[in-house]
Amino acid sequence: MVDIIELILDEEAAVNGIDAISIVEHPAIESNFIALKEQKQVKFAEVDQDKRIIMGPALIPNKPIYRRDGEKEFYVYFSERTIRRAAELYLMKGNQNNATLEHEVELKGLSVVESWIVEDPEVDKSKLYDLPSVKGQWMVTMKVENEDVWQEYVKSGAVKGFSIEGWFIDRKRKEEEIKQAEEKLSSVRKIIRENFDSYADYGSGIKNNAKRGIELNEKNGNKCATQTGKVRAQQLAKGQAISLETIKRMYSYLSRAEEDYDASDTSACGTISYLLWGGKAALGWSRNKLRELGELD
Repeated sequence: MVDIIELILDEEAAVNGIDAISIVEHPAIESNFIALKEQKQVKFAEVDQDKRIIMGPALIPNKPIYRRDGEKEFYVYFSERTIRRAAELYLMKGNQNNATLEHEVELKGLSVVESWIVEDPEVDKSKLYDLPSVKGQWMVTMKVENEDVWQEYVKSGAVKGFSIEGWFIDRKRKEEEIKQAEEKLSSVRKIIRENFDSYADYGSGIKNNAKRGIELNEKNGNKCATQTGKVRAQQLAKGQAISLETIKRMYSYLSRAEEDYDASDTSACGTISYLLWGGKAALGWSRNKLRELGELD
């Protein structure tokens, strides 16, 4: 199946939009321009000479344009919104004097003197010249003051339409880039939050449980709990802030160790260790804090 790719502007990129308009023999949008002459394009009936002006579509919305990249064949298209914005930026950047021949030779003496978006094909100016048009189409009128270009290419019929030159990006690729950037940013934020954000909004119940655990462990020769558990108890007893990662470990440990806690047996290491981590008060607080931070359903 041949891919159909929507091209969009990437206004955050250093280079974007349309740099120039090329006059070509085979326009990609398959719609020729016409050379305007005689009184039809001016108000003065007495004017009867070539005005050296060409008019035609520069971009047609939602029209598949065939492309090949090596062995890969695909189509691209532009939405009305993208075309309108590209036409605006083209003029805002002052590119109306940039023209090329077949996208290869830079031309002098060619300028876009009119640019508009077709709003209603039935009453659009293009209809006066039997040019096909659809809503959202970008039309341009170009003045050709280069004698050689006019005689050898336009008047002879060697070139038949416009083709844009510029920088656009595949919408899917852009969306994927945004997604990857957001995922990376989310990952960085998570790391920062887990390791650098800290919380000390736990109540006196947790502090008192930690202090009680320290006292009982000292009576028991400090043989209960790991070094991590002992350090954690000192933090909690002093009301120090703890990181999200620590809160996760607190909730995980207390959820598992709850069955080892026996309030009536204050010499049991299971009871002492449980208290060192803040006891039941810490289990409830850590659960609520993780839910508050979106880390637990």
